[in-house]
Amino acid sequence: MSDHITQARPYARAAFELAREDKALDAWSAMLAEAARLTGDERIERLLVDPQRTPSDKGQVFVELLDELLPDRGANFLMVLARQQRLPALASLSDLFEAERAEFERRVSVEITSAFELDEAQKDKLAQALKRRLNREITITTSVDRTLLGGVVIRAGDTVIDGSARGRLARLSSILNH
Repeated sequence: MSDHITQARPYARAAFELAREDKALDAWSAMLAEAARLTGDERIERLLVDPQRTPSDKGQVFVELLDELLPDRGANFLMVLARQQRLPALASLSDLFEAERAEFERRVSVEITSAFELDEAQKDKLAQALKRRLNREITITTSVDRTLLGGVVIRAGDTVIDGSARGRLARLSSILNH
């Protein structure tokens, strides 16, 4: 998988630049997401490793399957990926494209795990505080983990804020044991 990320990175940047130039971020997101989904299909997986099929044939299959979703330069982009034998990296490419897009649009998805269900007022208060702190538009998903005992754990990209009782107890224990 890390190989696919390395292979996908320059293509994701190129796709993002094309989408931005064409003011078609939504269309490119949709095309890449569906292309990524297709690479997980068993029949497509077989196609991608079939030595009897040329890279051009493989690219053409994607172009035909994604026909309705293709933005202006989408077909050419897929054919370049096929010629460079990068179609298997489409899932990573789609993820990297979305990360570039989120950065460009100054938005971040935040996962909040709490010991108890949060009500709407609590979610709104956390969203506003995070928006100020991260200087981004916030999309929140929540989950409950009763083992936290109390408080919340917030994950936003690479940032983790552990305000849980379990986290505080673990830090206290670490301090006392040293």
